[in-house]
Amino acid sequence: MAKTDAYLVFTLHTHLPFVVNHGRWPHGSDWLCEVAVECYLPLLAALRRLANDDVHAAVTMNFSPVLCEQLASDAFRDEVDAFLTHRREACDTTRRYFTDQGDTQLAALCDYWAAQYDGARADLDAIDGDIVGAYRRLAERGTIELITTGATHGYMPLLSRDESIDLQFRVAVATHRRHFGAAPRGAWIPECAYRPRYEWTPPVGAHAGKIRYRRRGIEELLAAHDLGFFFTDIHLVRGGRALSAYGDYFPRLRTVQGPEPQLIRRGDQTPYVPHCVASRGGTGDAAAYVRDPEATQQVWSRDTGYPGDGLYLEFHKRHFPGGLRLWRVTDPKADLGAKQIYEPERAAAQARAHANHFVRLAREVLDRHAHRLGPPGLLCTPFDTELFGHWWGEGPLWLEHVLRLTAEGSVVPTTASGCLDEFPAQPAITLLEGSWGEGGDHRVWLNKDTEWTWEMVYQAEDDFWSFTASPGWSRAPMLRRVVAQLGRELLLLQASDWQFLITTWAARNYAETRFAEHCADFRRLHEMAGRLRDGGTLSWDEEQFLSTKEAQDFCFPDVAEHIEAAAALPKA
Repeated sequence: MAKTDAYLVFTLHTHLPFVVNHGRWPHGSDWLCEVAVECYLPLLAALRRLANDDVHAAVTMNFSPVLCEQLASDAFRDEVDAFLTHRREACDTTRRYFTDQGDTQLAALCDYWAAQYDGARADLDAIDGDIVGAYRRLAERGTIELITTGATHGYMPLLSRDESIDLQFRVAVATHRRHFGAAPRGAWIPECAYRPRYEWTPPVGAHAGKIRYRRRGIEELLAAHDLGFFFTDIHLVRGGRALSAYGDYFPRLRTVQGPEPQLIRRGDQTPYVPHCVASRGGTGDAAAYVRDPEATQQVWSRDTGYPGDGLYLEFHKRHFPGGLRLWRVTDPKADLGAKQIYEPERAAAQARAHANHFVRLAREVLDRHAHRLGPPGLLCTPFDTELFGHWWGEGPLWLEHVLRLTAEGSVVPTTASGCLDEFPAQPAITLLEGSWGEGGDHRVWLNKDTEWTWEMVYQAEDDFWSFTASPGWSRAPMLRRVVAQLGRELLLLQASDWQFLITTWAARNYAETRFAEHCADFRRLHEMAGRLRDGGTLSWDEEQFLSTKEAQDFCFPDVAEHIEAAAALPKA
């Protein structure tokens, strides 16, 4: 790492729920294919160009284990091939339509998209369709650091059993090692959602307020798997109001009711150094990188930041049939009918200008706080990877410009591990409970529209961990198969995506249907497991059901051994 007084920890969190084999359009596998084509492949191309030019990128990045399993599957390769074929045909069909209408400008944009899709297919062919392997090779070259997150992106503070959180991390580390060839040194906690050690009671359900038991702090469960750092938001360090990461993209979040924010001021802890986090009375710790509120807002915000610039590609407006995006933002608050035609060259020039602005801003932020920090200063900027290329079409180009500009030395990029190797975390602090969601608490995931999901999750957790507490199940081959699939369904049931999609109405029907399906599959498998444990057998229909579920929800082939280990977790 180059010696300087200003560092940038640019972090990308890469996750989508398990959608392969669960529908296609608009929220099944086409969702994954669209993000892969618009986001993962352009980012990969940008990072490879930087590596080939010996530019020190040092991006910290995770791919959620459940996303890795999908991207590495034959099912995804078949789906993305069909997706690209369909979109390429749509370019030709839509071009003919606009040509017949005499609209040469929109017809030319169809050629632009045809080139994009042809390029995506060529990029996939060049890596033999192996997106995960291509990112692994970037990590091996030192261009990026790969970390992990919860196996299925479970919302950790609201899960009712420490065994469940342990299983999320245990499976995550093993899956990461299988795909990337090395253990991760740190983790992204889903939704940046943290809970310290304390006596916990379920917030909903029959046991709410009636039972209390000691729960480990999230950092303790991370430390148990040698995950030495994570990312958090500034209001969990300082108190005060939260800065939502998603409000500009999902306006309905602003109407979600929750408790009044705790406007507690906990001193003037700086976000510009890594902090050691430990719960009072806990048995482990981990370093926390704190999101900078100023520079990150420039990148996140559609209302006041870069993605809302009038020249950039409009995410929300498409031409149907075909689904091509042909218009620009124009004004982020403008009606879709007022959107003007996209001009790729002008948008590309604006991305370069915004990259220059961001690098200057990063330096200014650190200089402004240098009198309290002393050198060096650290700017942590965490984002959802989907922002770059999917929600913000020019995002990958902007990021490439940023990283090339940092090569000039004003602010030097570093990985999270590289930073800790050079500059150990500050003395331990405690964090407040919360997330980076609207309101800074749990309201996005736990509210009147989602309470029923948590009641079902809690029942499934109790049933599962009660069943697996006795290790005898692991010695009977058929019962072990059933329990393994039962564990997969529990993990998929725990994904935070379902509550998020319900609350935002982004895909409410799909999320409710998927959640109910996983619940029903869990219940049937649990009944089958109980009968096998008691000496019974499975019918032909039940064996076919098991085989069908194993093929459909194929993630985590080694889950049984991790269930055994998590079931043996001692109490806090």
